[in-house]
Amino acid sequence: MLQESLTVDEKNRWRTETPGHQGWPRTARPDDCGRHLMVSADCHCNEPGSLWWQRIDKKFQPRLPHVEVDEHGEKWMVVEGYQKSRIRAVNIADAPKGGEDRLRGNAGRTPEERIQDHLRDGIDAEIMFPNKGLSMWATQDPEFGAAQCRVWNDWAWETFGPYNDFMSPMAAIMTASVNLAIAEIQRVARLGFRGLNLPAKPIWGAHDARHPNYNLPIFDPMWAAIQDTGLPITFHISTGMDPRAARKDGGAVINYVTHACTTVIEPMSCLCASGVLERFPRLRFALIESGIGWVAWALGAMDEAYLKHHLWAFPKLKRMPSEYFREHGAVSFQEDPAGLQLAAPFNLVDNFMWANDYPHAEGTWPHSAEAIERQMQTLSEGDRAKILGLNAVRMFRFDGERLLARRAAAARPAQ
Repeated sequence: MLQESLTVDEKNRWRTETPGHQGWPRTARPDDCGRHLMVSADCHCNEPGSLWWQRIDKKFQPRLPHVEVDEHGEKWMVVEGYQKSRIRAVNIADAPKGGEDRLRGNAGRTPEERIQDHLRDGIDAEIMFPNKGLSMWATQDPEFGAAQCRVWNDWAWETFGPYNDFMSPMAAIMTASVNLAIAEIQRVARLGFRGLNLPAKPIWGAHDARHPNYNLPIFDPMWAAIQDTGLPITFHISTGMDPRAARKDGGAVINYVTHACTTVIEPMSCLCASGVLERFPRLRFALIESGIGWVAWALGAMDEAYLKHHLWAFPKLKRMPSEYFREHGAVSFQEDPAGLQLAAPFNLVDNFMWANDYPHAEGTWPHSAEAIERQMQTLSEGDRAKILGLNAVRMFRFDGERLLARRAAAARPAQ
């Protein structure tokens, strides 16, 4: 961990703003030993840049992300499945960032660093996803994608497996081939992973009616294998298709809101509207980093379509699509006050999971307490407890008592 005090510059000062926690029996403050159980349902690790190059079969090495120089001397980042992107001079020089932005860019490289950084933010446990490795699914070649996933899975378990009680990486699964997916699902389950990360769309690329999707029976053997393991499924945003559709003016905002966060609506509706969850009633799934404000609308839209398109809606379900979501699904967010206002009125408190998205800029670390206080003022104490940690404990089957005991041990002064 980078232990020095933070310099909160003007661009990040808003992160420290808070209405406080007056009247809260328990807070989210890291120095409050009686704080809520805090589980971040979405964190990322800074895996080594050379990881896949060192470990993957040599026949795949030329297809890994790399830099190419064109005839004009311009440098381009080339990632299979993505558009080429020019590397600007400021990035080539790796210009130093100041204060929190520098910490955010370098954090989370080792378990020891993560432990200290989470103490700083009051986090008791985390669910971890790749950082560079989110591009593992950016190919329509199942063998290449599966090979990259195996590299991540092996390294993630070697690195974080000993800490799995509170620091749990998700195993990456390439679903473009059902047979390859099943073999890896069974392998990582034997290793001891706490959950699986599937791409939001099984065949990489833009929408194409010829691509099989998760609603089709061809995936039933995979769902059966997952159900047998008892592991929950996660769908992280920006997997399955290139989210960088907009460029230049406003591109970061446009891509995040329009082409990233919305990508998980498709796998959710595929599972809830197709009969998959009737055939495999023990499946559980979570949509990661998408925010929650859209969930109430989407559930209503699924039910409306099911009722009004009764001439085409198939198969006929025993319950409404929204009921399957409430029983089987969850969604993670960082800051979404609008969504939280809808949690209780739309019976979604049990389906929402908070995350600090450490160490990404979209997240709340290292000012999560302030972010929680800004958006959770109207929640009851019980609802705050569920959303901040208890729902994630249930979804990912953490031992909550063990997490609290670990927190208490860390708070004791050294002898």
